[in-house]
Amino acid sequence: MKIIFAGTPDFAAAALKAIADAGFDIPLVLTQPDRPKGRGMQLQASPVKQAALELGLRVEQPEKLRGNADALALLQSVGADVMVVAAYGLILPQEVLDAPRHGCLNIHASLLPRWRGAAPIQRAIEAGDAETGVCIMQMDAGLDTGAVVSEHRYAIRDTDTANEVHDALMAIGAAAVVADLQQLEREGRLNAAAQPENGVTYAQKLSKEEARINWHEPAAVIERKIRAFNPVPAAWTQYQGKPLKIWRVETVNQQGRAGEVLSCTSDGLVIACGEGALSIKELQPAGSKRMDIAAFVAGRSIEAGTVLE
Repeated sequence: MKIIFAGTPDFAAAALKAIADAGFDIPLVLTQPDRPKGRGMQLQASPVKQAALELGLRVEQPEKLRGNADALALLQSVGADVMVVAAYGLILPQEVLDAPRHGCLNIHASLLPRWRGAAPIQRAIEAGDAETGVCIMQMDAGLDTGAVVSEHRYAIRDTDTANEVHDALMAIGAAAVVADLQQLEREGRLNAAAQPENGVTYAQKLSKEEARINWHEPAAVIERKIRAFNPVPAAWTQYQGKPLKIWRVETVNQQGRAGEVLSCTSDGLVIACGEGALSIKELQPAGSKRMDIAAFVAGRSIEAGTVLE
């Protein structure tokens, strides 16, 4: 069975490696063009491109697929049985979806139809969902609207950050898509069920501005946001006119004026919220590295009564 793979970040690279390890024929890998990254803004290959080259696979990096006759001709020339898509980052027009014999399978990091869209992991944590997971989905022209081939659940722990859930779902998704491909190879078909019409939610893209902490919100709401936006875009507040990133907190049963510093010790920087308070355990002042609260207070302090914005 010939498989085209399309993806870009680490989440997708894990699936590509698993598919290759399972012995499938991968004649073509698609990924985003190299992008400038880091302080030097040097062009850097995506994790999927790096994995594909290590595996000795052919890689192509079209800027777009819609209206791209050359890319479509390439896809059709492969004669693929199926295309696996994971966090690719490009819209797939209908002619691309139709190119492989069995269409395109997407690895989506939510329990569809909940959290269709760009940031399903972060939105699930932010909303306080008890669980999330991975769906292998038969792609159609809609936004994550296709029939679900298989569903795999993950219980979100109270301490989970987006990074930790991402890594768990990355492993789950890689194993899941291999199992479904093996079934497709064995039986020549997959059992796909249409998504229910009820329970649809959309996971909008994240922005730096929405990651700014509103201390008037309840402590529990802010705590979830901090975990959801760790590591990107990182929750932050303003102190002395500069951003102060907040990486890890615990809720505490104290009260005060929203944004007010209640205490600052090596045990925690306690900030009052609209309801309850948060004890900051790990933070990052502007121009510094991430540090635990003990390291922070060793070199500076924030006086009780100071109000963060």
